[in-house]
Amino acid sequence: MSVSTLGTPSATRLSPAILAGLKRLPEWLVIWVPLLLSAGHVVVFTAWTTWISFTPSTLVPVDGWVGLRNYTSVLGTRNWKIAFDNLLLFGFGFVVLTALVGLLLAILIDQRIRGENVLRSIFLYPMAVSFVVTGTVWSWLLNPGMGVQKLVNDMGWTSFRFDWLVDRDMAIWTIVIAGIWQSSGFAMALFLAGLRSVEADLIKAAQIDGAGPFRMYTRVILPTLWPIVVAVMVILLQFAIRTFDLVRALTGGGPGIATQLPALVIYDFMFQRGHLGRGSAAAVMMLLTLLGVLLPYGAWKYYMRRRAANA
Repeated sequence: MSVSTLGTPSATRLSPAILAGLKRLPEWLVIWVPLLLSAGHVVVFTAWTTWISFTPSTLVPVDGWVGLRNYTSVLGTRNWKIAFDNLLLFGFGFVVLTALVGLLLAILIDQRIRGENVLRSIFLYPMAVSFVVTGTVWSWLLNPGMGVQKLVNDMGWTSFRFDWLVDRDMAIWTIVIAGIWQSSGFAMALFLAGLRSVEADLIKAAQIDGAGPFRMYTRVILPTLWPIVVAVMVILLQFAIRTFDLVRALTGGGPGIATQLPALVIYDFMFQRGHLGRGSAAAVMMLLTLLGVLLPYGAWKYYMRRRAANA
């Protein structure tokens, strides 16, 4: 009886399924456990921060309900207004210029030049450096007393001035310069992947029609890259909105508060002034700004997938 039971078809069919599940168990543990923990961390602390933003919390979280008082207080401060204006200026300069530099580098490397692998490594290297290191190094380079200005002055050009780091009107552009140096290699890598994925038949057809290199890129190749352009813009804009350590290391938000960004305002409220409620309100508004970028992009990606599936 036992032999016949062990040899039944049901037991034979279950064994491979169970074995396959056991084999894939390590994969599920490696993928899903960290993913669920990360998602839980984000959801729980986002909800907790949102709750704190509606309470009169100062040094420690406290119960209570103050409605939108913390939000109106943050919106009414000069720091937040300057930070948001700086975010618009920095975001536009950083995103547009980084994308343009990355696209130019990608086009140059796409010419199959000698030493391509070395150049790609050089351009991508800044991405391996933390924003703190980038900000610190650029603060040395742009410091009028020890950087580029002093070097040129010591060479004999005593009238040369490059003191943007201490100029209230130009200091924000020093952050743009450092950000471009840090992230243009990332944009280059994405654009280069797009350039290399263009169909060879399309390029050959354009060459047969007599298109030169300039018309080849402007009329044939670049129009096919617009999904990658959108993705690069969204990612860079996300970088710009949550920028903190670069500004902290490069300018510290100065001179004065001339280069404040929303992330620095949050840090100031929470850890320097001891206003958890206002800092949490600023953090929620920063999150809403991020969602204002990511949600339309997600909806657009979903629409494009549905459109491709129905084509």
